[in-house]
Amino acid sequence: MSKIDLSLFSAEEHALDDSLGPCPECGKALHIKNSKSGPFVGCSGFPDCHFSKPLHDNQTTTLTAIDGSVCPSCGEGLAVKKGRYGMFVGCSGFPDCQHIAPLKQKTDTEVACPQCHEGKITERTNKYGKRFYSCDGYPKCRYVVNWPPVAGTCPTCGWKMLIDKKGTVCCPQPKCDFKQ
Repeated sequence: MSKIDLSLFSAEEHALDDSLGPCPECGKALHIKNSKSGPFVGCSGFPDCHFSKPLHDNQTTTLTAIDGSVCPSCGEGLAVKKGRYGMFVGCSGFPDCQHIAPLKQKTDTEVACPQCHEGKITERTNKYGKRFYSCDGYPKCRYVVNWPPVAGTCPTCGWKMLIDKKGTVCCPQPKCDFKQ
């Protein structure tokens, strides 16, 4: 039977603490700390210094440059980038130039919004690539459906829009059971 070296379990400092560098505000060492929302990097001078940052920064990465493209704000090239909310087109002159544009243009379905009666229902994509349809009057109007809209009025409840759910035209209202 081998003996366990207990000195290995009594290390005073975390192995990565020295690699985090000094605090940009006070110069004391940065340490990995824990909170109820997870680990983070914090200053060892707390409570005198309140500097903290996430352990894993959600930085934007450049995937590919777009040949022949020009930023309308500064004239630099544009690139396809990936950030915390998915992929987008951004200026390669970041952080000096903050120009961004969506990777895919929104498609208007020409169906009027049945909730606010002012906007049109537009096809959009969430950060995971799932398609949904919402009013272009967001954030004032937050009407959303998951299926492609169809122009028309529900004969049962009178809702001013129908949806195409896997080949079946039906009413998007939960309490209405109209199907065609």
